[in-house]
Amino acid sequence: MEGLSDQALTQVAQYFSALAEPTRLRILNCLRDGELNVGELAERCECSQANVSRHLSTLAKHGFIQREGRGNAAYYQIADESVYALCDLVCSNVARQLDAQAALLNTLRNR
Repeated sequence: MEGLSDQALTQVAQYFSALAEPTRLRILNCLRDGELNVGELAERCECSQANVSRHLSTLAKHGFIQREGRGNAAYYQIADESVYALCDLVCSNVARQLDAQAALLNTLRNR
């Protein structure tokens, strides 16, 4: 982040804000295995198609996914696979924090 202009930092913040929604993370996770249409994503994420479509729009706006129309259906796929490295890094850190909290709680209970 060093040396970035205020405008660039604003774009970075917007990038992260697009990932700050659990449904969007679920959508990205579903797309790890390949392309899916809105109906398939809605079923897997247990959301309405309208809700999934709204989140897909945000993800596409920030360059995470791309859309391909085929007949009457649109299929979505990952456009930037580096998002998985970022998410895996953050998830690993959160998992370590949760493990540490659980260990501390366990220690306190056993006193």
